[in-house]
Formats: sequence, C-alpha cells, structure tokens
Amino acid sequence: MATQPHLLVDDGDVTDRVLIPGDPGRVDRIASHCEESETIAENREYKVVNATYEGQELTICSTGIGCPSAAIAVEELANVGVETFIRVGTTGALQSDIEIGDMIVATGAAKNEGTSKRYEAVEYPAVPDYDVLSALVDSAEANEERAAARAADGESGDAANRVHVGPIASDDAYYAESDAAVDDWEAAGLLSVEMEAAAVFSLARRKGLRAGAICTVDGNLVEGTQKGTDTEDDELPDKAKNNVGRAIDIALEAATNL
Repeated sequence: MATQPHLLVDDGDVTDRVLIPGDPGRVDRIASHCEESETIAENREYKVVNATYEGQELTICSTGIGCPSAAIAVEELANVGVETFIRVGTTGALQSDIEIGDMIVATGAAKNEGTSKRYEAVEYPAVPDYDVLSALVDSAEANEERAAARAADGESGDAANRVHVGPIASDDAYYAESDAAVDDWEAAGLLSVEMEAAAVFSLARRKGLRAGAICTVDGNLVEGTQKGTDTEDDELPDKAKNNVGRAIDIALEAATNL
C-alpha cells in the first residue's frame, strides 16, 4: 500500500496498537513515560512515534482537534495495520460532582458531530470495544488502589484520583456549546463532552477494530469552571495537568494488557 497522505506512514512503520491524543505535544509526554521512543513521521497535526512500554511495542499518534481529523488518523492507521485505538485526551465535565482532574472512561459517545454521520445513521451506537473498555477500567481501578495506598502512607497529591465510567458526548462546535445543550446533556446523565470519541468508536466498530477512550477533566461546564481544549498541557489547570500523567499511565497499562 502507498504512503498514507496525511500521516506519511507505510506498512510496517507502526505497531498494531496505538494511543491517540489530540495534541501533538502530548505525544512526547506519553513517549516520556516509555522506555524507548522514536519519531516515525510528523505532518500537520499528526505526529507518529513508536515506543516501548514495559517491554511491549506500541505507537502514539496525535489526531488534532475534532472528529474530521481524528477520522483521517483512524482511517490511515487502519490502512497500515493498526487494530487497537485508545484515545487519551481531555474533556469538560457535565455533572456537578465531577471535579477537575478526575478521569472518565467512556462507555459510549453521543454523536453531536457530523463526521460519523457521513459513515452511518445517527441511531447506530458509538461505543468502545468491550475488551478495551474492560482493560481501561481494570487499569484505572488498579491505579486508584495504588493512589489510595500512597495517600494512606502520607504521600501528597494522590487523594483526588477519581475515575468515572459512563457515557459522554462528542461535539463539533466548541464555541457554540449553549447553556441549553449543556443542560440537556446533564439531564441525560452524560458525564462529559469532548470532540473525537464518537468518530473513533464508530469507525473502529465499522472496520472490525477495537477502540476505547480515557479523558482527564479540565473543567466543569455545569459549574462554570475553566474548560480547556485538547491542546498544550501548559494551558490546563494544575490539577488536570497532574492527572493527565495518571491517565497516560492507565492507558499504557491497558494497551500492554490487551
């Protein structure tokens, strides 16, 4: 197969499992948690790095912001042999009891975006693969147990290490999220809103591949606290910035256990 036109990768360039943050800068942060890493390609919003974590090889690839660019990444990575996708991003909470710095493992994503609708009817569910979802939940629970043990031993910074599991929304229009939309999402019991998961889940399902997502809360829309974007970590609140690292560890652990 020819070189992929946006990611600039060929068959054999990447592994069969990939972590997909939105921000190219976060690719480097994920790679810093690994033993070894090598940049394979870099073009536009896409940065592709191969890495080794606990002796297992995996790939990290940024997707940029939104479902259109995420869909391009999934399509082209699938073309060169990727079978498992784990989104590692940030998200805005939609329930009042979810705090900045908490993490959310998505069990599904409402299609408040246009990309997946070009592939299929809106009634078709945007859901993660069960094995990926289970691996993320298991890794998150183990991470929380370790954090609780550290807090009990008097170590600072680990007490607020909460992980929520449930449905989220994926939305295209970052600056057009109205109060009415937020109220409706809250009433529906959706945990948070981000901009990529619905397309990632839908495309992976259609292709017979596996996908999941874990996101760190960077603001709460219901409470009116800061809501960041999936951009440079320096723009995140400190509490969210710290737990992005924990979300990365959870995702890496899940990826190696699949």
